[in-house]
Amino acid sequence: MSKTSQQNTTTDASGVSVIHTQAHSSGLQQVPQLVPVSPGGGGKAVPPSKQGKKNSFVDRNSDEYRQRRERNNMAVKKSRLKSKQKAQDTLQRVNQLKEENERLEAKIKLLTKELSVLKDLFLEHAHNFADNVQPVGTETSTTNPESSGQ
Repeated sequence: MSKTSQQNTTTDASGVSVIHTQAHSSGLQQVPQLVPVSPGGGGKAVPPSKQGKKNSFVDRNSDEYRQRRERNNMAVKKSRLKSKQKAQDTLQRVNQLKEENERLEAKIKLLTKELSVLKDLFLEHAHNFADNVQPVGTETSTTNPESSGQ
């Protein structure tokens, strides 16, 4: 198999360059890349969120600036309150889980003790039962008065 590939590059008006690559006769693949339109290059491609904004001086005394600052301050307060609430909820959940864990560990201890007691009882009963039972095929020299005479 040959590892040859062909590239065909096209650039649209927004400065996004699309490279069409044909490799291994598998067809065209489109790989978008941000490339500056200017031939000199040197600058970074600007993300779409910052393309419409200008770095002009903003009058800090204007009503628009005051309104934007007010909205931003409210958004920051809201975000911080939400963050605090989330932290409190998480802490509360951690405490609940710790309590539940302690309760479950106590239950495990109790059930382990109960299992030990029942196991000891079972083994004692099984040992006593084994001492009273004769192996099959051996007969006793004493006769049972209930089974004789009838």
